[in-house]
Amino acid sequence: MTTEHPADLAARAAEQHVVVIGGGIGGLVAARECAKVGMRVTLLEAAESLGGSIRSAEIDGTVVDAGAESFATRGGHVRALVDELGLTDAIVTPEGGGAWLSGIPDAPDAPLPAGGLLGIPANPFQDDVRAIIGWRGAWRAYVDRLRPPLTIGHERSLGRLVTARMGARVRDRLVAPVTAGVYSAMPEDVDVEVAAPGLSAALTRVGSLSGAVAALAAERKGKAPGSAVLGLDGGMGRLVDALRADLEKYDVQVRTCTRATRLDREDAAWRVSTEANDPDDEAATTDEAATTDQAATTDEVVTDAAVTGDAAVTREAADPAEPLRATGVVIATSEPVARELMRGHVADLGEAGDAPEIEIVTLLLDAPELDAAPRGSGVLTVPGSHTAKALTHSTAKWGWLRRAADSRHVVRVSFGAQGEPAATASLDDDGAARLALSEASALLGVRLDEGRLLGSHRARFTQSQPASLLGAGERRSAVRQAVRAVPRLAVVGAWLAGTGLAQVVPDAAGEADRLRSALLWA
Repeated sequence: MTTEHPADLAARAAEQHVVVIGGGIGGLVAARECAKVGMRVTLLEAAESLGGSIRSAEIDGTVVDAGAESFATRGGHVRALVDELGLTDAIVTPEGGGAWLSGIPDAPDAPLPAGGLLGIPANPFQDDVRAIIGWRGAWRAYVDRLRPPLTIGHERSLGRLVTARMGARVRDRLVAPVTAGVYSAMPEDVDVEVAAPGLSAALTRVGSLSGAVAALAAERKGKAPGSAVLGLDGGMGRLVDALRADLEKYDVQVRTCTRATRLDREDAAWRVSTEANDPDDEAATTDEAATTDQAATTDEVVTDAAVTGDAAVTREAADPAEPLRATGVVIATSEPVARELMRGHVADLGEAGDAPEIEIVTLLLDAPELDAAPRGSGVLTVPGSHTAKALTHSTAKWGWLRRAADSRHVVRVSFGAQGEPAATASLDDDGAARLALSEASALLGVRLDEGRLLGSHRARFTQSQPASLLGAGERRSAVRQAVRAVPRLAVVGAWLAGTGLAQVVPDAAGEADRLRSALLWA
């Protein structure tokens, strides 16, 4: 590549028009990256608000996170974006202690053991481990120390590996609640190499699975301390607001309530057809939702709540009679919408991945009994033991929300997982709130009658397939290779990057950089 005068590059950038389809975090980051170098950018979002999974709601005067409530610190990419947007002083760490486990067969609810990895214990005789798996389970897990080691990559299924090495009780009572809560998947479907990098190598080196967990824990201790996740004072909606403000600074045209319906080739460019979209339509397009820092497509139903924040913008629908001409296109939608837009342009996309439908019901409660945070920051459940998948005691976990709620409590209850539809899906809003209240009462160990409920908010997500699932990495790589074979096109979002802002943000920045480089130096 020859060195070119900056003025020539600036002039060439100004000639480009990039259309970004989808206003979730992936789309917002991609739009920002293209606009930063002087390209003209138009962002289309079918919903009335931006942010995808990151959205705020107001329940009886209290603003809460209705989707993603935190971001993972791994890789440092999201933290760097937060710093760039001037939100460093708003960063907060979670509080409230660790999570609990509910639904343990023949045992009371108990705190999740400390020092494990994906629920796998380093010491099966540790008191908090034995309280969950019992003496029988502890001795069976100890057999792991006596078995011959496995070579790297011999067993990629986390569930099969744990069951073979440490027994069914460790798999069922410790590992399955974590994978169901974090990945909405059962352990057999989780790829060890992706979910726990370095575990297989440590197992081969040390000789046992529990020893491998202990070795990795020792390595972590040698690194700089810090929380695995962080939040923002006032909620994650502030990230969306800051990105929106940055796009305005770069003169990005943002059109909400505008659905992209078709892509057509026009010489060396694209023609993007659009139509005005009813924001009450349940077919959402953006592809980053997160319950535990996960990304997905969201539909939202509000009960005694209103969507809030600067991200809830005025409708700016494009004129459907005027297709947009673009020199480059970034598709940042859910997988089904992206595949439909790419039809006829991208070959060999393969089969679509399975995507579970989950719901989060947020409750605002008048319950002084919860002041002591009886279940720490939240509860995971043994699969099959409860209707709910997990619970977060948000006012115990986040100090900013506790102060905003005053003496009231905010609890989030999650429903649905891989192969298991959300139990709330067939219920109306009142029914979903009642079920969530009943589950919260059982999981928190506190009687909560309907008189304690001050308001609720309901959000529905079609979650992208987690990157940690067996075969997901190969499928995504094949799709990305097929997309990159098409000039002037990029595709971002959780269905290709993997769930979680820590994966979506750097992937969107990288793909936007690839596209803008191709446009500038084609």
